[in-house]
Amino acid sequence: MSTSHKGLHEAKFWQVEGDRLGCYLCPHHCRIAKGRRGICGVRQNVDGKLYSLIYGKASSVHIDPMEKKPLFHFRPGENILSLGSFGCNLKCLHCQNFSISQARPEEGGSGSMSPEDVSRLAMENGCRNIAFTYNEPTIWHEFTYDACKLAKEKGLGTVYVTNGFIEEEPLREIAPFLDAMNIDVKGFRDDFYTRICKGRLDPVLKATKVAFGLGVHIELTYLIIPTKNDSTEELKEYVAWVHSELSDDVPVHFSRFHPDYKMEDVPPTPLKTMQHAQEIAKEVGLNFVYLGNMPSEDGENTICPKCGTLIIRRHGYFVEKVAYGGGNCPRCGRSLYIVP
Repeated sequence: MSTSHKGLHEAKFWQVEGDRLGCYLCPHHCRIAKGRRGICGVRQNVDGKLYSLIYGKASSVHIDPMEKKPLFHFRPGENILSLGSFGCNLKCLHCQNFSISQARPEEGGSGSMSPEDVSRLAMENGCRNIAFTYNEPTIWHEFTYDACKLAKEKGLGTVYVTNGFIEEEPLREIAPFLDAMNIDVKGFRDDFYTRICKGRLDPVLKATKVAFGLGVHIELTYLIIPTKNDSTEELKEYVAWVHSELSDDVPVHFSRFHPDYKMEDVPPTPLKTMQHAQEIAKEVGLNFVYLGNMPSEDGENTICPKCGTLIIRRHGYFVEKVAYGGGNCPRCGRSLYIVP
């Protein structure tokens, strides 16, 4: 049972290491001196114990379309209560939510909420789904674990929109209470992660495989950034990894880059690059490949890979269930890797 100290909540996954505390929630393995915080900015050594500074502290609470996460194969067309807090364990130069992901908890005004409040808000707003999103949910672990466990008791769906930079033990702890994850694979070169995101690639790939193996519904997002992670070779290696290590049915969302934060000098991704990425993915055998943040004729539609039936037509957040019959194609019966 976690304990409190001056209104703070004791963290999990840490140990005393000499005159510092070793944090093992994420692969950074921060060694935190007394009074200092880890890289995420939300876990602090207070009098020789590690505390979360954001338990119950929400920066953002909204009702979103499921497709905004993006999740196309988890309860498609439904609304989802979406919550974010503060901080992140990566420092991506192109972060679109930098105003909260790079903020210290004390910089943003927010009320305190309980795990029970999360389920109550979802049900009061007619949502049977809850997402932890906007900033990195894994660093909110103590709160999201408690909230997800209660949500599952009430029959609600639970979602992480995450960078996947989490250690295996905490991931295994929350996985039984987590229905779906959209994992942001930011590139397929460790050099990209080091320079652009201040992290590492391998732990993300490991966490993705662990979550998939534990039965969590997985969808992947790859933001294509011109000259940074858009080479044909890198894209081929990425989709080959999905094909060999996960499944051809795991949805891959290629998202178009728009200049933001510290990468305003990089131009938007050319449409032909996006289409090229989709072609590469389909050539290797991936069945559900989507194009986001751009206009396209059918880049967001779900089509049965066996018989070609149009299952779901999408345009932005408009969703039309043309031949939707739940998890299988109503014409040929093929599984569509959809959680209804």
